[in-house]
Amino acid sequence: MAISPKLVITDFKTSVNGILVVLTDEDLAFGAAAKAALKPTGDLVQRVAKIEKFKGKRNKVLDLAAPSGLKLEHVLVAGVGKAKDMKAEDWLKLGGTLMGRLPAGARGVTILAQLASGKLGAEEVAQIALGMKLRAYKFDRYKTKKKAEDEEAKAGAVEIRIGVEDVAAAKKAWAAASGIGDGIVLARELVNEPPNVLFPVEFARRASELKKLGVQVEVLDEPAMKKLGMGALLAVGQGSERDSRLVVMRWNGAKKKSETPIAIVGKGVCFDTGGISIKPAASMEDMKGDMAGAACVTGLMHALAARKAEANVIGVIGIVENMPDGNSYRPGDILKSYSGQTIEVINTDAEGRLVLCDALAYTNERFKPKLIIDLATLTGAILVALGQEHAGLFSNDDKLADRLIEAGKVTGETVWRMPLGPAYDKMIDSKFADMKNTGGRFAGSTTAAQFLQRYIGKTPWAHLDIAGTGMAAHNTEIGDSWGPGWGVRLLNEFIAAHHED
Repeated sequence: MAISPKLVITDFKTSVNGILVVLTDEDLAFGAAAKAALKPTGDLVQRVAKIEKFKGKRNKVLDLAAPSGLKLEHVLVAGVGKAKDMKAEDWLKLGGTLMGRLPAGARGVTILAQLASGKLGAEEVAQIALGMKLRAYKFDRYKTKKKAEDEEAKAGAVEIRIGVEDVAAAKKAWAAASGIGDGIVLARELVNEPPNVLFPVEFARRASELKKLGVQVEVLDEPAMKKLGMGALLAVGQGSERDSRLVVMRWNGAKKKSETPIAIVGKGVCFDTGGISIKPAASMEDMKGDMAGAACVTGLMHALAARKAEANVIGVIGIVENMPDGNSYRPGDILKSYSGQTIEVINTDAEGRLVLCDALAYTNERFKPKLIIDLATLTGAILVALGQEHAGLFSNDDKLADRLIEAGKVTGETVWRMPLGPAYDKMIDSKFADMKNTGGRFAGSTTAAQFLQRYIGKTPWAHLDIAGTGMAAHNTEIGDSWGPGWGVRLLNEFIAAHHED
């Protein structure tokens, strides 16, 4: 479940009890508020720091339990190193680090957000708070045996007060960042849910809850998609007893409501057995996360609505379940997609591109967006190439690609541009149809992207292959959730920087 500590922005006059957190530059330089709070301890901090060889380097924390001179449980001294070198991602990680160092069962925490080198701005404070919110997240709703101490720890810090100089500015920045955090948590929840709970119809229902935030939501069922001619998407889901869905989410936040929107499209395979081309049993349970692209789109739409983003954005997700059955689509089948192009099925485990091609073509034709970005846990090949450090970026537009790369550097959700080209495109030509759904073993991520590009036309487009980043995340300062909610911060930053009024 999501643990959301109560984060309160206040001034430096706030009362301190339980745990005090102070920030320091290198060489134990404290701001005025921290100096005043620590004065009763004399030179205790300096003496302990010398023993522990603590010098205030970035993300290093010195813990003083029951410090003499103060009626507190702990004083945590958190280093930021050279503050002038700290970027947004670094403040976020600092918040996560602090949350991770809070003792279990902590009831009251006060953070003095001030440095000797100058006051912290509102955005830096908001990033610290967001890091704490994300680090606090846990997905444990299906664990039935809980010890009393676990329940106490889960309650965690009932209230975390962050003392700042400019309270009004910090509250405004935190309101926006908190909305982004809620979107990330939503994306994490969707990826973490088991496939017997989160199937296409249930996913569509949860996406529809965004109506409460002012998002317009439209759900297309199978008869509606069949009428539209979405033969590729529907083929993937025809072997499952669970019906497929296509969900369209609209956020019209631009001052000019008629402004052409941008579009974000996500692959939502709620469970992927591989179909007739069935996957090996080992780690197949991870295929509940094959909808991480759709989860990101849904979380992003939540974030944009929660912070009242001044942009018009369309979010589209194709949601299916790929199962082996007497009614499953087969290798050798030829499908007719929404765009009218035909596809020879070579491998039923190359299903995500079949879902996306209909979603992309439909989005492009209906909304005529400025640009389209899609996200998909599409190929194992991108894991071989990039591991879990970067998502693969494919694009037909250099400006769009450069802006996504820059947004990745700002947020830490980094992307690496991969090649497209006519030689790769020839690899998916078919003898019997317009194209085949896989180009073979070599350049697997690129041929998958080439397949999608055939449904884009001249619209500026970027494809993010997030097979390595969208699920099975490794531990970071901002959490150890299996589903990391990757992409929400990246695309929120991209939209904020380039597409808001």
